[in-house]
Amino acid sequence: MYRPMLRQFELVDIVRSYDPGTDENLLNKAYVFSLKAHGVQRRESGDPFFSHPVEVAGILTRFKFDHLTIAAALLHDTIEDTVATLNEIQTEFGLEVAYVVDGVTKLSKLDLKSEDTKQAENFRKLVLAMANDIRVLFVKLADRQHNMQTLHYIKDPHKRQKIAKETLDIYAPLASRVGVQKMKETLEDFAFREINPQAYETTHKRLEFLCDSLAQPLEDIEADLEALLKKTGVHARVFGRLKTPYSIWKKIMTQNTTFEQLCDILAFRVVVPSLAECYQALGVLHSEYWVVPGRFKDYISTPKVNNYQSLHTAVISPKYQRMEIQIRTEEMELEAEYGIAAHWQYKQNVKAHDGKKYLWIRSLLQIMEQANNPEEFLENTKLEMFQEQVFCFSERGELIVLPKDVTPIDFAYAVDSWLGDHISEVKINGKSMPLRTVLQNGDQIQIITSEDQMPLPVWEKFVRTGKARTHIRQFIRAQQKKKMIQRGKEKLAAALGLKKEKIKEPALTPLLSTFSCSTLADFYEALGEDILDVAEVAQTLHKKKF
Repeated sequence: MYRPMLRQFELVDIVRSYDPGTDENLLNKAYVFSLKAHGVQRRESGDPFFSHPVEVAGILTRFKFDHLTIAAALLHDTIEDTVATLNEIQTEFGLEVAYVVDGVTKLSKLDLKSEDTKQAENFRKLVLAMANDIRVLFVKLADRQHNMQTLHYIKDPHKRQKIAKETLDIYAPLASRVGVQKMKETLEDFAFREINPQAYETTHKRLEFLCDSLAQPLEDIEADLEALLKKTGVHARVFGRLKTPYSIWKKIMTQNTTFEQLCDILAFRVVVPSLAECYQALGVLHSEYWVVPGRFKDYISTPKVNNYQSLHTAVISPKYQRMEIQIRTEEMELEAEYGIAAHWQYKQNVKAHDGKKYLWIRSLLQIMEQANNPEEFLENTKLEMFQEQVFCFSERGELIVLPKDVTPIDFAYAVDSWLGDHISEVKINGKSMPLRTVLQNGDQIQIITSEDQMPLPVWEKFVRTGKARTHIRQFIRAQQKKKMIQRGKEKLAAALGLKKEKIKEPALTPLLSTFSCSTLADFYEALGEDILDVAEVAQTLHKKKF
């Protein structure tokens, strides 16, 4: 049931604690406005509806968002669920707050109204909104996190399942992409609990058992690691935790392994003052503990797409405990904890809210422009965003980051669309290889092109990135369109009895509206695809003395 929510002065105090220059009047006004607007409304849990926007605002304060974002969070449901209007929000709170509130409102109106088409359209609108202001996404993510925390109050099991699946498919990966790992894990675990309660319960119990049966408690391992590093001159903060049930279950499923074989159920973070000490700490740990082969990853020299940087290794302690260790600086830790949200803590970064400054959003916008419909956009975006990564190098040594299991065709399109359209051969690490070869970390790729080469339909079956698939489909559609237009011209010429004479297109253009076509290309294509009956068209043209 209802629990005490953050009071007005408490929320303001929290924001002021990390941003002394915050506009307290704006926050106070937003709190009171939302409270009055929602009035006596109740959530399915029985709590006052106003508790929801306050919780959403509270979630965002953990990431130290600016007062405008917190105000937008307080107001994010007022347009949809109360008599308040967008003009009123804009007048009272300004353009920035109004834009974020409007963006979240438009998304909420589409949520769960129908099946896949609306979900795809919803996601398309989210990308457009966050491209203009990334804060729309953060408010939406915080909104979804609180809704997932109270999901069990929804009585309809079908609706719960649908919300959980959407959370797992779209919102958790988006949280990962903007680097807010804790929010990603929270969304995943709440969704996992709803979608597969038996698997969740089993994994959760095994984690509890593991924690109880550790040869050393987490606190003792932390102390041992700190002491070992300090002895060699490395002063570090060390803290450990268990992996989440969903991340463990996912690895067991995808890697075809067992709970006991996983190295990273027990994970420790080592935070050091400088970059040099990251590698110094790594050397100390590798010299003291048994190293698990093949588990070392250097995300400092090759960061993830969301700018995550850290050294990852897996070791076995003297007491035979397998554990993952992540080593990073304080700055890397800030980025790992807050992701893009960390930019609000860099006071010099005044354009942090501009979504187009982030490469992955620009990539999504490019896919959107070329996709044939919202469903295709959503499908290709999932390919682009929601997979693990592989790091490859161009012939000149440029690093290209791509999803796992990509091919040279994906690589070519990632470098330049023209290269992708005209790739004819590829050399991987100096050796000629088939175009469908799966690329591995560290591969150096040389793309050989030909003016005569064009994308082939079969490419679509083995490419992995949304950009490559979108370009291939676009090219195939363009080629099919050309064929249909030519076929339509030939059919019409034959029906009109024309042999060597050409169709009088200037005289035909004014008659296009008769056939519900806006251009000659559309008209010929409709004839080529037999959408228009050529005999009826010819008869109509004769009547109009064409």
